[in-house]
Amino acid sequence: MKSDFNDREIDRIIEMAWEDRTTFEAIELQFGLKEQEVISLMRKEMKPSSFKMWRARVQGRATKHEHLRDFKKGTFKSSRQRQITHNKISKR
Repeated sequence: MKSDFNDREIDRIIEMAWEDRTTFEAIELQFGLKEQEVISLMRKEMKPSSFKMWRARVQGRATKHEHLRDFKKGTFKSSRQRQITHNKISKR
């Protein structure tokens, strides 16, 4: 595992690992860490309770693995999600 990451890079890797829609492949592409290396980094950098909560959250989650996703390009949009047009609140 590449261990010469600075604090800012480690924070970004952890942030990406927590994001539901960011795949392990995206982390590998940006930082060169394979899934198992990300897991090791998370174990090392997080409190044990936080690590356990993260592992339970991502284990088996299809969105964390590119080959398990239902969609291939772009981002997933639920069919129940409403289209936002001419929304004054979002333009503040």
